[in-house]
Amino acid sequence: MLRFKGKGQMKFKVQYALVAALAFLVVTFNFSLAATAGAKHYTELQFAVVPSVKLPKYERFVLQNGLVVYLMEDHELPLVNGTAFVRTGSRLEPADKVGLASFTGAVMRTGGTQKHSPDQLNEILEQRAAAVETSIGEAAGSASFEALSEDLETVFGLFAEVLRSPLFAQEKLDLAKTQARGGIARRNDSPDNIASREFRKLIYGKDSPYSRTMEYGTVDQIKREDLLKFYQQYFHPNNLILGIVGDFDSKKMRSLVQAQFGDWKLNPTITQPQLPAVLPAKTGGVFFVNQPQLTQSNILMGHLGGKLDSPDYAALDVLNGVLNGFGGRLFNEVRSRQGLAYSVYGFWSPRFDYPGMFIAGGQTRSDATVQFVQALQAEIKGIQAQKVTPKELDFAKESTLNSFVFNFQDPSQTLSRLMRYEYYGYPADFLFRYQKAVATTTAADVQRVARQYLQPEKLVTLVVGNQNAIQPPLTQLAPQVTAIDVTIPQPQGKK
Repeated sequence: MLRFKGKGQMKFKVQYALVAALAFLVVTFNFSLAATAGAKHYTELQFAVVPSVKLPKYERFVLQNGLVVYLMEDHELPLVNGTAFVRTGSRLEPADKVGLASFTGAVMRTGGTQKHSPDQLNEILEQRAAAVETSIGEAAGSASFEALSEDLETVFGLFAEVLRSPLFAQEKLDLAKTQARGGIARRNDSPDNIASREFRKLIYGKDSPYSRTMEYGTVDQIKREDLLKFYQQYFHPNNLILGIVGDFDSKKMRSLVQAQFGDWKLNPTITQPQLPAVLPAKTGGVFFVNQPQLTQSNILMGHLGGKLDSPDYAALDVLNGVLNGFGGRLFNEVRSRQGLAYSVYGFWSPRFDYPGMFIAGGQTRSDATVQFVQALQAEIKGIQAQKVTPKELDFAKESTLNSFVFNFQDPSQTLSRLMRYEYYGYPADFLFRYQKAVATTTAADVQRVARQYLQPEKLVTLVVGNQNAIQPPLTQLAPQVTAIDVTIPQPQGKK
């Protein structure tokens, strides 16, 4: 009796499970049909209007010694961070000591201060989950700190020490130079790095401060005294812009800034450095770096460009939107229709205070290299000849304007932008002027700037790839193809 009852229960359970499974399949199938029926093509999607962006409240003041200070309160989290921009850069270092600015920026922090050794500095910061960092890039130096609100005074004091009294310990310079030598030894490991480095040399010239390369010989020339001299030349309060954002009271923060930096003596003779002139090194030609191990070609094409303060910057950015991204001409033609590359791009890339570049490129199969280059050339010429359609214009402008909000994702980003504009002498509302200019850009504007600024006849073409696998050969692009030797020069006395 019991056995019979158990079989019946088991049979019922099996039947119930089958019915439940069938019901699940039916519901899922119906749901899938409904979802499929209701799905829209991406061109049919409609999005809410992007809300207007407003700058958070901030305070700007200048100490008597010339230090410019920005304060922006943000009490969302118990954190405070700050950044100082220093008017310096690797473009100002001597040509025979390439790497000097980078070493100065690194060893300022790693080398300790006159009050705290490197280990002491690290220990104090680690105990508080805080950070103080320094660096010097191409066109600016920077020092930054991050701290919990409760540790602000301690960490800000260390930050001031690093800025005002770095020790530049010899052993830390030696370590930085050893690491730099390792980077030089590995710099040809990546075809992307080769292409980017050599392309800048073709555009700006191999001796330009915007394309110079650190070598074993320049590293060996740099001494601790050079770091001290470089630091002393540029690190003065009237050559800095300091910005602080986070969980603090502005009145108290202002007093803390005064206490840490108010007695730092200014340099009355400091002047804005004379920036090096920029002229195009090449105005055409096809160049090649042979890398036999590669199965695809890395290609860059372009010419010298312009600056962000161009009155046509907004129209050129809309031009970028017509060329680039999903739905852009390069994607639709070179990638989708011709199937020559997974990624392809072309954009006008300006700089704040020196000419940037117009760059087009991507990666393609070795046997499609010539076809890829020709396709890019055709699209660059096409943007000048073929009027931008209303659909293309709307897509480019909407993409540009919708991404505008991401310039203000958090107060730190917003404050950094304000500081950077002051650093380069741009108006504080520069980004909002740009936004308005994008909104009023017409199809005629896009075609005008394409014809005015793009120079298809002066495109410099660089290919990094496998010479034997590139068929047809690059001579189909130009009768003369110039080979570039990327062999790394060895230190004197070594082979």
